Order: sequence, then C-alpha cells, then structure tokens
Amino acid sequence: MDLEQFVYCVKGIMLLDSDGNRLIAKYYGDTFAGVQQEKEFERKVFNKTKKLNSDIILLDGLICLYKSNVDLYFCVIGSGQQDELILYSVLNCFYESVVHILKKSIEKKTLYECIDMVMLAVDEICDSGVILETDYNSVLSRLAFRGEDLSFGEQSVAQVLQSAREQLKWSLLK
Repeated sequence: MDLEQFVYCVKGIMLLDSDGNRLIAKYYGDTFAGVQQEKEFERKVFNKTKKLNSDIILLDGLICLYKSNVDLYFCVIGSGQQDELILYSVLNCFYESVVHILKKSIEKKTLYECIDMVMLAVDEICDSGVILETDYNSVLSRLAFRGEDLSFGEQSVAQVLQSAREQLKWSLLK
C-alpha cells in the first residue's frame, strides 16, 4: 500500500433511505465514472445489506461499512485494502454526528429539516477522501460556530442568503 492510498482512504460516504434511495452521497476520487454508476452501486449496497446482520461487506472490490437506524442507512466506503477499523471510526463519527444534529430523532423527515448541517458534518469528517476528524464532538463544535447566533457582519454571504431564504419560506407558508 503506497502513501497516497493510505492518505486518501475514504472512497465515499452515503446516507440512504429505507428504500435504498440516495439522501446524501459524496464520492471521492475516480472510483465511479458518473452518477449512474454511483446509483447502481448504492442499489447493490442496499440490496445486499438489508438482508445481512453484519456491519461490513466487500462489494465490487470495495469495503462498505454500514449502520441502519429507523429508516436511514449510513455507509462509508473504502478500497479493498483499507483498514476496516479506520473506516469504522469514520462511520461512527458520521453516525453520531447525525444523531446529535437531528437531536436523536433519526428519521428521514427530520433529516430533510437539517440536511445542510449534515452535509457540513460530512465535509468536516472527510475532504477529498482524506479523513479530517473521527471525533463527533469535534465535528459538532465546528458546526456550532456556523450557527445562527452570529451577527450579520460575521456571517458569510451564503449564510446570510440561507437565513433570508428561510425567513421568506416561513413567511410564504404562513
């Protein structure tokens, strides 16, 4: 195993619903040629894991570690030569981060309400296949700095637009 393979150890992180449909998916490197191949792989993973009681499978030369809870399937993908314990620590960090972001209501409906924070958590855990963090408390503390308690001077343009979008949405719904 060369150094590059050791550093870029995560090939993908995905979150599927109870039907195997993609809710969140981030793939790193050139493992898949396009979205169609990614979705086919996700379908294979779901079909294989829904029947098993284990938390790890080898599929198409890739290691897939997964957890399921209520109607969500969490999955971290690595190359066939990767250390499963490292990938499992990434999976646990991802899972625990989502549990705390969703305030222990781990359901598809609640996920949609906080999907932006979950996507940020994925970015805090892994970047371009490089593991940045495996401690969910550190991930959550970084996400807390991006919260709504910032003044407009401290917020980025994207955060201000998101806040305005939320206010507009709620005013239209009332």
